[in-house]
Order: sequence, then C-alpha cells, then structure tokens
Amino acid sequence: MYANSFLFVILFLILGILLPIATVMVIGPILRPSNPSAAKTSTYESGLEPVGDARARYNVRYYLFALLFVAFDVEIVFLYPWAVEYHALGLYGFGEMILFIALLLIGLIYAWKKKVLEWK
Repeated sequence: MYANSFLFVILFLILGILLPIATVMVIGPILRPSNPSAAKTSTYESGLEPVGDARARYNVRYYLFALLFVAFDVEIVFLYPWAVEYHALGLYGFGEMILFIALLLIGLIYAWKKKVLEWK
C-alpha cells in the first residue's frame, strides 16, 4: 500500500533535484554570454580597488556574541505568539513560558560567568 506512495516520493525528489540541475547545465551555457576579461574577473568592492587581504582574522568572541544574539532573537520569535494567545493558553501556557525563559536565563548566566559578554 505504501510502496506505491514511496515510489512517487522518490520519483518527485529525483525529478525535483535532477531536472533543474540538468536544465542549468545544458541550457545555461547556451543562453549566457562568455566574454571573460581582466576587468570582469577582478574583485568588485564598492567601485574601489580592494585593499588588503580578504581573509582577515576575527576574534572568536565576536562569533560567540553573535550566536548569543541569535539565540535571544529567536526567543522573541517564540514570545510573540505566546503573548498574542496568552489568555487562551491559561496558567499552563504561562508556566511553560516561565520554564522557557528560565532555561534561557540559565544560558545567559552561564555565558556571563564564562565572560563571553565582555568586550576586550
């Protein structure tokens, strides 16, 4: 019973992946022009010649700070629908959100103790 459905899923996945790739590989070179020159292959940086190496090193603290920002930004995505449906969820929904915020506060305190939030 499910084998027939499974066959359709596999067929659609294969066609959905291979057909666009084959189209781009076959029709792409025919439609797009290919006139490489030194000006076209140079790096474009706001109309100016690039200065320095593109592979600059950054401190790991910046990445950790960015990850914390994303984590707390996602928290807002979960808080907004909860606030809209607060009355419908009742006390159970309130308790669940308190638990969610408590877990995030534990993570924030951990990051604070590890001195991730300090700029030096």
